[in-house]
Amino acid sequence: MPGPGAGFAALLRRDLLLAWRRRGEVANPLIFFAMITALIPLAVGPEPSLLARLAPGMVWIMALLGTLLAADTLFREDFLDGALEFLVLSPQPLWLLVLARVVAHWLVTGVPITLLSPLLAALLALPGSGLPALVAGLGLGTLAFSLLGAVGGALTVALGGGNVLRPLLVLPLYVPVLIFGTAAVARAAAGGESAGALALLGAITALALLVSPFAAAAALRVGIDG
Repeated sequence: MPGPGAGFAALLRRDLLLAWRRRGEVANPLIFFAMITALIPLAVGPEPSLLARLAPGMVWIMALLGTLLAADTLFREDFLDGALEFLVLSPQPLWLLVLARVVAHWLVTGVPITLLSPLLAALLALPGSGLPALVAGLGLGTLAFSLLGAVGGALTVALGGGNVLRPLLVLPLYVPVLIFGTAAVARAAAGGESAGALALLGAITALALLVSPFAAAAALRVGIDG
């Protein structure tokens, strides 16, 4: 039997390959993120001072919504075609397979959003001093969103209305990430120190990395057995 590392790599490779084959569908959250952010100046006006004040919060909110939009693909399709049951029954550690699924989700959703964010922040007149904090914060924050979204997806995967319940379950968990991520960008854009907020954001992401795979694996076992 292949070791846990081989199982992790095989599932990660499979998910990335499937994402590439469905790249039009996978691009939907990124398109949503870009379109809504680009529409903000049309809605609130083109004044640079107003846009710069709104930019940190708006970019983070759009990143959250874009990640949440893609979170439904974490376990739903595998549940519908029966592949999820094979993952649960696999001799490989389920938490490690869940982590592979989360990493693949972050690579195809969180990383592109993070890389696109400086361009969209520039459209919102965010000062250049805030861009490093924005990229660093989104790199950590989108990973936390994927980890927490996996827990919500695992809890609701066996429910017909799971796509409605999942945001209600995970949005309260997203709030600290949103608060510290926005605070880091706002402080950096104003010429202040963002290291403290980024450190807290990193601590939240690390805690989610330690807890979420095990919580999601336990929820999947309960959902499949039920």
